[in-house]
Amino acid sequence: MTGMLASVNSLIEARLVLQVGVDIIDLKQPDQGALGALALVDVKEIVAEVNSRCPVSATIGDLPLQAQAVYNATKAMAETGVDYVKIGFFPGGDWQTTLDKLSRLAVNFKLIAVLFADTQPDFSMLSALKTAGFTGVMVDTMNKSGGSLTQLMSEQGLSAFVKQAREYDLLCGLAGSLRLADISFLLTYKSDYLGFRGALCQAHDRIGQLDRTAVQTIKDLISLSHNTY
Repeated sequence: MTGMLASVNSLIEARLVLQVGVDIIDLKQPDQGALGALALVDVKEIVAEVNSRCPVSATIGDLPLQAQAVYNATKAMAETGVDYVKIGFFPGGDWQTTLDKLSRLAVNFKLIAVLFADTQPDFSMLSALKTAGFTGVMVDTMNKSGGSLTQLMSEQGLSAFVKQAREYDLLCGLAGSLRLADISFLLTYKSDYLGFRGALCQAHDRIGQLDRTAVQTIKDLISLSHNTY
């Protein structure tokens, strides 16, 4: 069954989505980029507050793929106690050396790779992610003003991504400026979760404040749709 991931940037927002009953609380700082990172002290505070009532993931920031820098950021974030650490695989950089370095952390921590639909990602790398010990993979969008995931990826592309993730036994997530209208369609692919930020905020402003009604509406829509699929 597909779950709901809600991205939050504060303890107050984490409490809100926890009360609504989202399936994964994702920690990021939206005004710092696609995968902007929260301060480690704030992440630790939220992890303590959630207290294992819900899985928590956190991003490491919009970092270029320089192996040592990504390794250091991932290790620091993993040691806060989050359940999953999300690492963006941005264009350029040394992907393979970064993966080799991160494989050392994947022995003890659950790592999630984030690919970006608007950079035409090569899904053949899912095999390398599995070899490196990653727990999961998600596809997102890098340019948040460039359209939603469903506008940037074809049905064939979405299907191929989820299918390959399943073949490699990787947790699979779909995100990227998702709208209410995208939910029923994306649920047909049966990914492990759908990720939201902008659609949960007032005026759909991803760097603005969360709107509890919007969070509840999306949670209810996902729950209701599961009666169909």
